[in-house]
Amino acid sequence: MITDFKGKTAVLTGAGSGFGLECARIGARLGMNLVLVDVQQDALDAATQEMQAAGAQVLAFKLDVSSASDMEAMGAAVLARFGAPHLVFNNAGVGSGGLIWENSVKDWEWVLGVNVMGVVHGVRIFTPMMLAAAQQDASWQGHIVNTASMAGLLNAPNMGVYNVSKHAVVSLSETLYQDLSLVTDQISASVLCPFFVATGISQSHRNRPSDLRASKPTQSQLIGQAMSEKAVSSGKVSAADVAQLVFDGVASNQFYIYSHPKAIKSVQTRLEDIVQIRNPTDPFEGKPELGQQLRAALKAV
Repeated sequence: MITDFKGKTAVLTGAGSGFGLECARIGARLGMNLVLVDVQQDALDAATQEMQAAGAQVLAFKLDVSSASDMEAMGAAVLARFGAPHLVFNNAGVGSGGLIWENSVKDWEWVLGVNVMGVVHGVRIFTPMMLAAAQQDASWQGHIVNTASMAGLLNAPNMGVYNVSKHAVVSLSETLYQDLSLVTDQISASVLCPFFVATGISQSHRNRPSDLRASKPTQSQLIGQAMSEKAVSSGKVSAADVAQLVFDGVASNQFYIYSHPKAIKSVQTRLEDIVQIRNPTDPFEGKPELGQQLRAALKAV
């Protein structure tokens, strides 16, 4: 586990906003070298200037994490500049809602490309570097944190593409943890499963590819967008709070990192459904008015 972050290097995707930006701020305060990755140039520029003003050594990359070649080029540049990173935060993500059969092929490719393949690329590019560094130095420590979501442990209706992508990240992360434990005790992994937190994810459409922006969203997608924005904006846990949980989790080698521990009750209900071979429990059982609103809105279409 990493307990002293000073002088160590962190790679953070989605670093222009939300959890990525707040983790960069903590990293700068702790004296880390920062590799900032984001698809949005203005947000990346602002984050870079802020971290440099805070005294951090910064390497910034505007790229789409779903691009294997761009991620590989970034990884090579990181290795050349700072050596193997000690902390990799595969955090970039996008949100998309709507009834699962209404999502287009392009919707699926975009969300899975960013949310799943972005994490895959971070893992496959940086893990070998980290293992090589650990082999050369018995005191070297590294950690990989992948951002999933409570949507990776639950299956709320009207947000299927996002659910699928985040379940994949949880599975990837749990497997990564187990695989690392087979070969090293110097590198570990965590999965971050936030609930509704004010980041930029509910505004993911700002970075939708141009061919997706041209297509008109379905009514269920508009409803999903509105519900997501309302839930996220009403969240009482901040992105800065979650970023601190990430660093605390790395320092204590905690695998599951939650922003809202009380939400685990819903996960327990889902797991009991599986164990008891019963049909999935109504997700709105505790808040029936929300379910009624959603059903009424969808039936009005």
